[in-house]
Amino acid sequence: MSDVRTGSVQEVSGEFEHRATGRDWLGLVVLAFAILLIAVDGTVLDLALPFISADLAPTSNQLLWIIDVYSFVLAGLLITMGTLGDRIGRRRLLLIGAAGFGIASLVAAVSSSAEMLIAARVLQGISGATLMPATLGLIRTIFLNPRQRVAAIGVWGAMAGGGAAAGPLVGGWLLEHFWWGSVFLINIPVMLALILLGPLVIPESRDPNPGRFDLTSSALSMLAIVPLVFAVKETAAHGVDPVYVMSAVVGLIAGYVFVRRQRILDAPMIDLRLFASRAFSTGVATNFLSVFALAGVLFFGAQYLQVVLGNSPLEAGLLLLPGTAASIVTSLLVAVLVRYFSAGTVLGVAMLVGAAGAGVLVGLAADSGPALFIAGFVLVGAGVGVSLTLTSELVVSAVEPERAGAASAVSETAYELGIALGVAILGTVVMAFFRRGIDVSLLTPELGADASETLGGAREVARGLPESAATALMDSANAAFVSGMHVAAVATAVVLAVTSVFVLINLRQRQDSSTAKE
Repeated sequence: MSDVRTGSVQEVSGEFEHRATGRDWLGLVVLAFAILLIAVDGTVLDLALPFISADLAPTSNQLLWIIDVYSFVLAGLLITMGTLGDRIGRRRLLLIGAAGFGIASLVAAVSSSAEMLIAARVLQGISGATLMPATLGLIRTIFLNPRQRVAAIGVWGAMAGGGAAAGPLVGGWLLEHFWWGSVFLINIPVMLALILLGPLVIPESRDPNPGRFDLTSSALSMLAIVPLVFAVKETAAHGVDPVYVMSAVVGLIAGYVFVRRQRILDAPMIDLRLFASRAFSTGVATNFLSVFALAGVLFFGAQYLQVVLGNSPLEAGLLLLPGTAASIVTSLLVAVLVRYFSAGTVLGVAMLVGAAGAGVLVGLAADSGPALFIAGFVLVGAGVGVSLTLTSELVVSAVEPERAGAASAVSETAYELGIALGVAILGTVVMAFFRRGIDVSLLTPELGADASETLGGAREVARGLPESAATALMDSANAAFVSGMHVAAVATAVVLAVTSVFVLINLRQRQDSSTAKE
């Protein structure tokens, strides 16, 4: 008998009757704090970069690697670590990752050179890749009751979304009171607590018959993801370059070979038959598309709040809080909503809410206040909050608990690719309209090129101009940037609206099939 309301789980083998204990919920608290710190660490570094530049004097390339190497390594290793956790034990891998993350954070905090900090960020990425799929995989095996599992994943999703948004705020506060290394030291107490409490409140789980671990597949998965993410992020930041194109080609070829290899292995790293499940494939695709939309909105929204409206980074972070709060609240409400409505209905409506929020952003102007942006971002955040929770539940519930780590890794990889492509594609749209619309006719060719590179570059050029020329340049730059935002907002709304239709069709058919089986 299937759970028709959630449309995502099978109530067999006593799963529905199994209810979590107090120890299980305490284990969730420990896991939630781990994922919170991983999410915070992805964004907390942004405000510390000027301080790191002054102290360690990195080159421009080293500074980029300090920022990006964490996400490159994390994305590349997710599938490998998710599969490894299914084999050696998810709790064991979680504790190893926690120890590694704590050590890496300490090394980063006391780094005396750019090379040392880059190495620490690499170790953080490796450790983060063990933690993320392990936490979601453990939730799948701990919370067998479908309704409780949705609630637990809601907490997990709220911590992931809230942590990413809280990073700049936490970083801003720490940098006002301590040195830049403090943004890394905050990880250590939580990781120590995870290492001490984890064995007491988190049960071990693994696949009893995992098959042989395929090193070739592991290498191919990294060779597919890392060059692709690198190409996307660098193209978004610096424009099209032959090196980035070749990197993307290498990633795509490696991805093709990886998929072909999974088809012939007796124990594949990813069982491609999972994608035949509507719940699994819809969950992965919707996770990717909703994060794609959110990342794009955050990319141009942060610049709009800071450069166009003139807010400080910390003030911009505070203005983003209502949208973040909406995402957290809706993540936690999913467990209630799926008691009364099907998963397809909840997820489809959530995507429509997000699309409406993106539509609101089309009304922004260069001289408007932040209220309209906040209203639009609240709707986008609310829709994406539902999506991240419910798609994660769809993915892990589509597989047996023994394979939860590998399934979680697929979902997490879609999340990371969604972030990279959202910034790259929507950011490219915004910047194309910005460069076409900005008026640099009164500037020298060199200054014109600098002003046309980014909105921040235009502001730096304007600071060296007479007041009248600076005002004219920034008025032109702001208007051009906002026109690009309008196009990107329309594209985002269309993506989310189409995703809503996709969800309603796929999950409705699945629900009807489940009902027929009853």
